[in-house]
Amino acid sequence: MENGSLDGFLFGDKMAIDWCKMHEIAVGTAKGIAYMHEECEQRIVHYDIKPGNILLDRNLCPKVADFGLAKLHNRESSRILMTGFRGTPWYAAPEMWKPYPVTYKCDVYSFGMLMFEIVGRRRNHDPNLSESTQWLPRWTWDMLQNGELLAMVTLCGVPESEREKALRMLKVALLCIQYKPEARPAMNTVVKMLEGDMEIPTPEYPLDPAKPSQSSENGSELDSESSSSRTVYSEGLYSKPEKQTVENEIELATR
Repeated sequence: MENGSLDGFLFGDKMAIDWCKMHEIAVGTAKGIAYMHEECEQRIVHYDIKPGNILLDRNLCPKVADFGLAKLHNRESSRILMTGFRGTPWYAAPEMWKPYPVTYKCDVYSFGMLMFEIVGRRRNHDPNLSESTQWLPRWTWDMLQNGELLAMVTLCGVPESEREKALRMLKVALLCIQYKPEARPAMNTVVKMLEGDMEIPTPEYPLDPAKPSQSSENGSELDSESSSSRTVYSEGLYSKPEKQTVENEIELATR
């Protein structure tokens, strides 16, 4: 793959890719995951969709790569029993941290997180930014609720001719990261919505509705933990009992 991985273009020092091509990369990646989920003889669940695992050929066509964590899955069975954590912190679905069976919808969640980064041209979490914009999924939800999503894509540097595609991508991303797996669309539906062939339903609140973020008087979240672990679970992604598992996995991933 002559152009390496997508993360080099999003976060590294490689040349910038024009926005129209970025949209094509998002759609092409969605089609690749849809093929694994729906068209293979056995469903392939990747478990680690992220920019580093999206490779680009000489024409910047995306290829889903690195199947070291993938599993084959019979279509007759809707859930997979996990043995140990799989995936990468910040991209892995909430259910991946739990000792329960999971579905192929964990890939849908990770793809949604990838789309936020494509639109924002930055990592999903940046502690150097203002509190309201640090966590891209939360910022997107807040801007959507305030009717300011167009202003957000403008701030992200999306050219005017491509802003409709960017709005579509952010709305689909919010659908993909719904807390409950059954609320996330299938990847073939994601493709249709990204290409404009299907109307995008209004996203619901994507994080855990039982654990909405709380604010103190000065606007900061009520939590005494470190900023990294606070972002992971106080945003509603994970519950308090999962805190130690989350922190352990982040520590291992960042060594």
